[in-house]
Amino acid sequence: WADVSDSFRRIGAGSLTLGLVLAMISPALTLLGWRVLLADLGSRLHIAPASGVFFVGQLVKYLPGSVWSVVVQAEMGSAAKIPRRHTAIASLMCIILSAVAGVLVGVGALPQLLWSGSAKASVWVVLVAVPVILLALWPPVLNRIIALALRVMRREPMDQPLSTRAVLVAMAWFVAAWLSSGLTVWVVTRDIAPHADVSELAMSSISGFPLAAAIGMFSFILPAGFGVREGLLVLLWRGLMPGSAATAVAMILRFIITLVDVLWALFGWLWGRAHRLIGDRPSGRTGSRGASAA
Repeated sequence: WADVSDSFRRIGAGSLTLGLVLAMISPALTLLGWRVLLADLGSRLHIAPASGVFFVGQLVKYLPGSVWSVVVQAEMGSAAKIPRRHTAIASLMCIILSAVAGVLVGVGALPQLLWSGSAKASVWVVLVAVPVILLALWPPVLNRIIALALRVMRREPMDQPLSTRAVLVAMAWFVAAWLSSGLTVWVVTRDIAPHADVSELAMSSISGFPLAAAIGMFSFILPAGFGVREGLLVLLWRGLMPGSAATAVAMILRFIITLVDVLWALFGWLWGRAHRLIGDRPSGRTGSRGASAA
């Protein structure tokens, strides 16, 4: 712990501030991708109420199981007169597409991660799964899967299928969000490992973090991929910095990203409370009032 604490002290205030700013950008870009999917399903939501629905729901990912964020977002969306199935499908697709985008951005860091035998199993699972997932995300196939799932759950069918354009645009936003997160990591690691090879450090940060985080997202039981992401990051940085320094970076990143999620959720909660997207609805009229305000 003494070595980890010493690594903490190497991070300058300027790097922490810049890292926090870059980390704030990533959730905003993810929100834009989510709105694209929601609009393509036939439910357009202004950016302000969309922030309330999306960011509060995102905070629930820190509970075991990733589906709780989908449930919360669907409930809040219904207060703005958005069909629950539209919000649920958009939120679930946001999780899946974001994870796939993280793997695609993280391809460049695979050679560094594959050197470790303990990480090979997880990486090869991802390598095999990604082509299958990309095929399943091809809109003609994807829409049939969604339609089948709705029939099994005895829900109403979608009003309109997801388009190829919406899936591609959403993926573009998610890729941009991962790159912003990767830049956050690089800003912090430069201070802790100033003597590391610049190109390798940049690749392991900008490309490696999305890969580690995406693999963590596939661990649905763990809250926000806790432990999986940190362990893979430490493996990625072996040879570039001591284990204590890598542990320090993984810990500070978890703190920064959690803080950012809380700040965005606070903003979303305040907006939701002001526009009746959150709170008691004993008379059943709150949903229409919230929708008119939105």
